Amino acid sequence: MTHILHIRHIIATVLLMASVVSASAQHTFTHPWAGKRVAWLGDSVTDPAATGIKDKYWTFLAQWLGIKPLVYAVNGRQWDDIPRQADELWKQHADSVDAIVILMGTNDFNSGVPIGRWFDEEPADVEAAAGRPKALCRRIHRTPVMGNATFRARINTALAKLKDMYPSKQIVLLTPLHRAFAQFSNDNVQPDESYQNSCGEYVDAYMESVREASRIWAVPLIDLATLSGMYPLSAKYAPWYHDAANDMLHPNAEGHKRLALTLYYQLATLPIY
Repeated sequence: MTHILHIRHIIATVLLMASVVSASAQHTFTHPWAGKRVAWLGDSVTDPAATGIKDKYWTFLAQWLGIKPLVYAVNGRQWDDIPRQADELWKQHADSVDAIVILMGTNDFNSGVPIGRWFDEEPADVEAAAGRPKALCRRIHRTPVMGNATFRARINTALAKLKDMYPSKQIVLLTPLHRAFAQFSNDNVQPDESYQNSCGEYVDAYMESVREASRIWAVPLIDLATLSGMYPLSAKYAPWYHDAANDMLHPNAEGHKRLALTLYYQLATLPIY
């Protein structure tokens, strides 16, 4: 009996110590992005002047974490505008920025930009040695496809530039969000994502390409399309979007708050170098 009581005492002591350590950790935790200078690149979801929404996801993060936002996103732009936005960032702030976050791709889908391929491949000679003297070998060699003709070429071009410009900075990719119906004028009507675009692709292909770019270019990814839980194809999600009848594409203030909460916790896992 005494032995059992002793064991129970040990267990109780361990649990108490664990709770004390846990409480201490909660009080001492500092978010790694607190007070940092963060550049935000992208389109209308990020552009402070777009959709008439005062509170964007990055404004919530600025309030909660003291982040100093440097916003270069422009309404309606596509991935081919990221190099220009990066040049503006460098022109005004050089490398005095701690991190760069990119949310882009939904307009490439809407405009029917072809997906394309990541690499061109061709045979090439290369020196190699594996347990024998080095010698020239003929192997298949790949090089990233660059330019603006396809979605993947645009991403390659943008990330190659940013990785060269900011090798010591944290660069984060965000996937495009799910899309439902939007009509901004008779000349700008955008079907929901259950329809293919003009080049025969679903929005999934553009989301997946951003996920693949994360692996190819060694850039962390936050999958907003998945982690935010926002699904505008269901009418039940109208409270998080700009206009239930005509704009289930752009989040409203509550939608941006939801995105910000997702980013708050996801960014906590990513260091600032």
